[in-house]
Amino acid sequence: MPKEAGPNAWPALELREWLATRDTLHMWLQIIGKVRLVQTPWINHSWHATFYLTSRGLTTSPIPFGDREFQVDLDFIDHRLAITSTDGRRGGFDLEPQTVSAFYHRFMTELDRLDLPVRIVDRPNEVPDPIPFPADDVHRDYDPDAVNRFWRMLVQAERVMRRFRARFLGKCSPIHLFWGAMDLAVTRFSGRTAPPHPGGIPNLPDHVTREAYSHEVCSCGFWAGTPPIDYPAFYAYAYPEPPGFAGARVVPDGAFYSPDFREFVLPYSRVRESSTPDQTLLEFLQSTYEAAADLGQWDRGALERRPRD
Repeated sequence: MPKEAGPNAWPALELREWLATRDTLHMWLQIIGKVRLVQTPWINHSWHATFYLTSRGLTTSPIPFGDREFQVDLDFIDHRLAITSTDGRRGGFDLEPQTVSAFYHRFMTELDRLDLPVRIVDRPNEVPDPIPFPADDVHRDYDPDAVNRFWRMLVQAERVMRRFRARFLGKCSPIHLFWGAMDLAVTRFSGRTAPPHPGGIPNLPDHVTREAYSHEVCSCGFWAGTPPIDYPAFYAYAYPEPPGFAGARVVPDGAFYSPDFREFVLPYSRVRESSTPDQTLLEFLQSTYEAAADLGQWDRGALERRPRD
């Protein structure tokens, strides 16, 4: 049985403490993520474009480029971006306060220097009022301590989400970080197709959203917060949302259904301050999934296995 992590393993970080840094980091991740997006063959539900956690930060994993591959790693301990290629060449630069415009040109110049010229759509997705990356001199903050704490929050969230993911036998996503909303997510599938999604996500083509939600899902994850949820939180939702889902009883105390986001929300502080944080988060993930699966009439007997934790 995995060892329960103590409360001290879960760092504190309120959104207001690092909002400017969060917004800058978000745009940097979109730039890097778009490079992976255009170079990688399409995988269902945009799984080809995400980031993965490492023992030091985030990685793109290998990205194809002709008969070579390259990888981009973000080190949130030494605060450095590294680009490595299968031909042995490497590049990178320090992560430090700089505008999105400066980061964009610096990153693209490094790729060109390594004979990895990539061109992307240079506008952010999934944010209101996007500023093109080459013109964004607004976002420029980088607080290394806050970024490190955010990454350690992701590490703890992923560790527990791995246990939750292992309980499912059906189609299930990796645990990965989407750069569109900068959220860590894992998604379970019922196996049935879903009605076409209405779309409407800011600055994201509706056909991308509809492909992402082509099949019934129950998804959960963690993000730093977005008003009116202006604090870090865990979330869980179902698409299509079955009747009665919003009124379902879920645990632990402190979890609630947000009509703004149409998902259940559990404040990160509720987990962090629990005497058993792992169990508190697992209860939220499991109870919200059971609500979605039962109300949606999923074939749970065929899709689940008895947990070994």
